[in-house]
Amino acid sequence: MQDTATGVERARARDLGAQVLSGQLGKTIQRLRKAYNLSLSELAEQSGVAKSIISQIERNETNPTLATIWRLSQALDVSIERVLATSDEEPFIEKTSRADTPILVSDDGKVRLAIIGWIKTVEWLQWYDVSADPGGVLDSDPHQRGSVESLSVIEGAFEVDVSGEIQRAKAGETLRYRCDRPHVVRCIGSEPARATMVVIMKAAVME
Repeated sequence: MQDTATGVERARARDLGAQVLSGQLGKTIQRLRKAYNLSLSELAEQSGVAKSIISQIERNETNPTLATIWRLSQALDVSIERVLATSDEEPFIEKTSRADTPILVSDDGKVRLAIIGWIKTVEWLQWYDVSADPGGVLDSDPHQRGSVESLSVIEGAFEVDVSGEIQRAKAGETLRYRCDRPHVVRCIGSEPARATMVVIMKAAVME
């Protein structure tokens, strides 16, 4: 009798765990899909998972198989571990010191990018504090298809060159542009410049 009771309790615990995982999974799938600006139909086409199944997963109405989760993770370009990870709903405050903030430097040594983005979002969202000396050039290779970069100028002025199309921005202005092709950011004028750069990976599928 005791063994039977123990078995029932274990089964209930497994069911509860599956419900919690499914609930977090649905939220994660929906958040990533919306972050990548994908409709249910587009995600279904890219993953090979039926639109109705994806909708049920997002609404926590079904427990998907591991194969289904794998297909969705591949379509969303994230690891299956990240999709399966449960989230902690408790509030938190995380502080990073100046000394612990990585700095990237351009080839000419005149543009510096402090990586202020969160490591947990690096697969789909990155952001940087950019500082540049006059004449500094940041020459970047293409990011993944559909990526968009946003450069918000705080001080001085920058220009952005994307495949020969050039636009300029001064303090208080923002440039947004495709960064899935070679692109160049230049500090123009005679004064140093600063900006916040945000890179949205796979923001949209642009033909």
